[in-house]
Amino acid sequence: MFRYQRILWPGFLAALMVFCGATPLGAQQQATGRTLAERLGHPASSRLLIIHADDFGMMHSVDSAISEALENHWVTSASILVPCPWFPEVAQWSKSHPDADLGIHLALNSEWTTYRWPPVSPQPLNSSLLGPDGYLPLETDYVSKHAKMPDVETELRAQVDKAKSAGIRLSHLDTHMGALIGTSDLFRVYLATGQAYKLPILLSRQFDLSHAQLDPNAIVLDAVLEIEPGVAKADWLATYEKMLQPLPPGTYELIVHLAHNDPDIQAATADHPNWGAQWRQNDFDMVRSAEFRQFLKEQGFILVSWTDLAKATN
Repeated sequence: MFRYQRILWPGFLAALMVFCGATPLGAQQQATGRTLAERLGHPASSRLLIIHADDFGMMHSVDSAISEALENHWVTSASILVPCPWFPEVAQWSKSHPDADLGIHLALNSEWTTYRWPPVSPQPLNSSLLGPDGYLPLETDYVSKHAKMPDVETELRAQVDKAKSAGIRLSHLDTHMGALIGTSDLFRVYLATGQAYKLPILLSRQFDLSHAQLDPNAIVLDAVLEIEPGVAKADWLATYEKMLQPLPPGTYELIVHLAHNDPDIQAATADHPNWGAQWRQNDFDMVRSAEFRQFLKEQGFILVSWTDLAKATN
């Protein structure tokens, strides 16, 4: 789960403004003189869109919905919660789908009250990443206030290494609930992890990242989008259309959360209606609908994956 406001998640903006300082134009375009779309061979007027599913591996209900969406090209990318109990199902699925665009949803917290997961790495008992119950902490605020960077680095590398050891071909890294952009120190570790594994990380091009020592060919999106709480089920598709229709030329990621609204996810998310069972069923119904696909076609969006975007770094 990567919780944003309509286009920009405020914590992301605050963290990067502190770390980098904001300007109207990203450092990447200043360095290259070309938009990301142009670097990929598209006209400057193009609108490129990644439709991205978060939380692959969370539980079977989520896995079955995301795998179906990937197989049918209703989404173009997904990221994996490696610490979750159903990670082995994703690893097994990936063996028969080696071309699937899969990243790691780097997680430093475990937010569901009755459904929790521990770190992947063997963190010591006094680790800054362990809550009193032995799981990753519930809240991202706890991570921002208490996490020690050596513990964070160890855990992030363990998550990536576990996925690679399972044979999963990785396309990118992103951050679960924005935990890795909560402070400038966390952001530095996030950036360093991507550099260490030579994988792009989810960043927005609306920020000046020059002080982050990005490669001039780094992948930086124009914006990341997600539906907000408070939308009625009947208005789900119309809300996405209103979100996407006015976007100017650029490269965007639309984050969705998919699952079947079954008893398992109902129990796990019972006290979290936002991003919970019905939310994920609504998103699944939306991405698989012919009406949504027709809307994207009429709007001229070019659907891409992180694997496609990686070609801009060559």
